[in-house]
Amino acid sequence: MRKRLCIALAAGVLPPLAALALYAAVTRIDPNPKHAVGEQLDELNGVAIYYHGGVNTVQGRNLTQDGYNLGLRYQCVEFVKRYYFERHDHRMPDSYGHAKDFFDTQVSDGALNTRRGLLQFTNGSAEPPQADDLLVFAPSLLNRYGHVAIIASVGSDTLQIAQQNPGPFASTGESIPLAHRDGRWYIENDRVRGWLRLPASNEQIPTLNQSVGLMH
Repeated sequence: MRKRLCIALAAGVLPPLAALALYAAVTRIDPNPKHAVGEQLDELNGVAIYYHGGVNTVQGRNLTQDGYNLGLRYQCVEFVKRYYFERHDHRMPDSYGHAKDFFDTQVSDGALNTRRGLLQFTNGSAEPPQADDLLVFAPSLLNRYGHVAIIASVGSDTLQIAQQNPGPFASTGESIPLAHRDGRWYIENDRVRGWLRLPASNEQIPTLNQSVGLMH
């Protein structure tokens, strides 16, 4: 009886583990021969978007001349932090963290996310998303780190995003439906947690004396 139970458990557990291991291995290689890692694919407002290769490869950390951490090269996080640094001269008080960590579930809608020095709005906020907002996606089964992008433009019923490392064959730009219902704005993607925005110039951005040692 015990032997049969062990066999049944192994049959149920091993295939998913093998699939995850295979996915981890595959996503660490570059399967697209049309582009070279580090090649510029696009730009948004003068800020370059580079080709990353396999979504889970690591190309080394990108630091500014004075040591501010922009993130691991060509990852999605590196692009959004570099975008805010180059376009707005914005340094996040906490410059570390995976994409999913950019949305703090303890911060109320419209309040200041002190770790990022940005106002945070929950998907379904009364405040509509705007161009230059930082968009945060939740993790998924095959992406435990989440994803971040920059909103490039907002229309009446769609918005356009600019992103780095969406996948070796995916586009740097993407259109997502936008809806306005009962006085609230919804980005119609189940993984979108919300958007972050620079405070007004007269709002003070706090600094942190410590940062979390996460990968990005």
